[in-house]
Amino acid sequence: MKRILSQEEKETLENIYQTYLNDSKVMRMKDISMHNGSCCYNHSFLVAKYAMRKAIRYHKPLDLEAILIASIFHDYYLYDWRKNRELLKKHGHNHPGIANENAIRDFNIPEEASSIILSHMWPINIKKYPKTREAKIVSISDKAIAFREMFTSKKYKQKHKEKIENKLKSLFDN
Repeated sequence: MKRILSQEEKETLENIYQTYLNDSKVMRMKDISMHNGSCCYNHSFLVAKYAMRKAIRYHKPLDLEAILIASIFHDYYLYDWRKNRELLKKHGHNHPGIANENAIRDFNIPEEASSIILSHMWPINIKKYPKTREAKIVSISDKAIAFREMFTSKKYKQKHKEKIENKLKSLFDN
């Protein structure tokens, strides 16, 4: 059964999304390369949209704000791990902690979002199991979007760059 959001809930979530979407610190993620030519910024906001769609369909109450904020900041590590061999070896294990520290420093994110960020790389980080429903939704959403990005060609992404960017303009629009 799909949860029906009140107009107030929609506006609150859309305002959070728009605030971060247009923030100059968050826009630094556009310079970070991700899966097969994606950038960290697009990846994170696609994860946010996907996670919110999943969360709204969930039949139990969830902390939607924590899901949204954690989705946006789960990869807010702000370095290019492909350019440094030492970072490359430990990126999967280390980046959730770094992203979390950066998000707390720059945006003072809530504790609920923080714990979700720290567990989003399970099972690579086997000790950081996503314990809450919210954390599981973000972790699964991250993997679904990453999988899609890895198997979408760079050529396609370049050709459809405007379409992808338009998709990000609003949380509740396709």
